[in-house]
Amino acid sequence: MATANGTESVNQLTIEQLAAQSGMTVRNIRSHQARGLLPPPEVRVRVGYYGPEHLEQLRLIRDLQHQGFNLNGIKQLLDENQETAERLARFRTALAAMTDEPAETVTLRDVARRINVSREDAPGVLARAERLGLLVPVGEDTLELRSPALLEIASEVVDRGIPLEAALDAFEELERHCDGLARAFIDLFIAQVWRPFQQADMPAERWPELDAAIQRLLPLAEAAMMTIFQRRMQEQIAAVFGEDLTVSA
Repeated sequence: MATANGTESVNQLTIEQLAAQSGMTVRNIRSHQARGLLPPPEVRVRVGYYGPEHLEQLRLIRDLQHQGFNLNGIKQLLDENQETAERLARFRTALAAMTDEPAETVTLRDVARRINVSREDAPGVLARAERLGLLVPVGEDTLELRSPALLEIASEVVDRGIPLEAALDAFEELERHCDGLARAFIDLFIAQVWRPFQQADMPAERWPELDAAIQRLLPLAEAAMMTIFQRRMQEQIAAVFGEDLTVSA
């Protein structure tokens, strides 16, 4: 449809069509407009029409909400700098992707088979795995396996004669310690990289530097933890068995 000056407008969506394409309700869209989060529509013959800019803005708002920002915080970000809001959304997405292990959908029987659990013991073991967050029920006989790699480790531990319950005890203890270790690295990143970046008003030219820092955070943390863990493991083995089993290079 042409505008008053005869050019073709990019705004061709009614609010109902915009809602369908954005995955938001009409009510939410009107609310975002009232808050100043969304530009007003182009009005033609008393009907408001929306276009690609509105759709992208709604998707950005949705992404920021999913990443934990409330609407007041999103409004402040958008008011300050649209590009900053978009970069921050991508940055938060990269953070989540960096630490996510792809989940796997499995059946109860499949899990029991992979970790060699008897039919009698399976309900109790699986219930504990659910409490630890390793398994999440998604159907009557279907589970989401949050960490396939950890299930493989559990399977190998069981194959070596260690009861699964004992292995789960060790996993639970390890998780408690890892929470503190992970927090230490995150605090280091926040204090030494993120806060200075914020205090400098998030300059556009420093975003690549920040992206590079976050990409290296997890590999460096893993390398540091493995190095320290191996050293401490050697010392603990020596202490338990009463002799130094450390193998020199």
